[in-house]
Amino acid sequence: MPELHAFLTVCQLGSFRRAADVLCVTQAAVSRAVQRLEQRLECTLLDRSGPRVQPTVRGREFQALVEVHVAGLEIAIGQFGARAAPRKLRVSVLPTLGTRWLVPRLGQFRALHPDIEIELRPFHHDENFTRDDVDLWIHLKRPARAWPRGIRAQYLLGREILPACTPALAAGLRQPRDLLKLTLLQHINYPGNWALWLNKAGHVETPPKLGPGFDLGNNLIVAACAGMGAIVIHPVLIEAELASGQLVLPFSPAVVTDRGYYLGSRAALAENEAVEQFTRWLLDESKASTDRFVTTSRRL
Repeated sequence: MPELHAFLTVCQLGSFRRAADVLCVTQAAVSRAVQRLEQRLECTLLDRSGPRVQPTVRGREFQALVEVHVAGLEIAIGQFGARAAPRKLRVSVLPTLGTRWLVPRLGQFRALHPDIEIELRPFHHDENFTRDDVDLWIHLKRPARAWPRGIRAQYLLGREILPACTPALAAGLRQPRDLLKLTLLQHINYPGNWALWLNKAGHVETPPKLGPGFDLGNNLIVAACAGMGAIVIHPVLIEAELASGQLVLPFSPAVVTDRGYYLGSRAALAENEAVEQFTRWLLDESKASTDRFVTTSRRL
């Protein structure tokens, strides 16, 4: 069926790109699907030489044979089982944000929208947003990177950072400069976070001496809970630790970075009801998290 849908849509629109937009997949995926069909039938179905893709003579014969039957199958499924089938959204999310913020909330979303199934797909650090196995991405946006064409992006949360440590370490802190007495644990991808916060919030101009580095936010948090030192982090990632008292936020204000977590989706899914409902829910949850841990303090 995917191969037939790809072939018929290209025949109708005369373009692999336009067919990809309608089918909510990549142009390469449409091209591969048609190629598989041609290999199976052992003939060329589409003439790709002109400005508009058109079916060959054999392609027109095959189109006439299958078009009415594919349409009939779609009508039958729509009348019989489509209403009962869950709508599925395939989401790729950064591991630490997914584990610590998104997954604990998915039960709430499921209760509100039992007809929408959220399937988490593997996260790729070198993501180019052309995969055809993902509908939505929750990704870290950096200023130097532009979103590719065909991707709509909305900011969710995570621009702000605050220092955190165990209550035992916080007991010896009186002012932000006192953090320099502690071991300053760092995320190796963002070593400038400590200098940024200390400079803007604590007016410390001397570059801080950084301690052990970690390549995952989750490992950084575990180290902080073990009392290895202080961290500077998006507070939404340590909601559970703050609620349990394992970690505390000894100082405010929050300092705004040039990064943040964004929701990216295919522009072709702009009118998709499931995407709209999931996006609205994410934005509400993001605002609630930010208000709880950041808006209550000043921002710099």
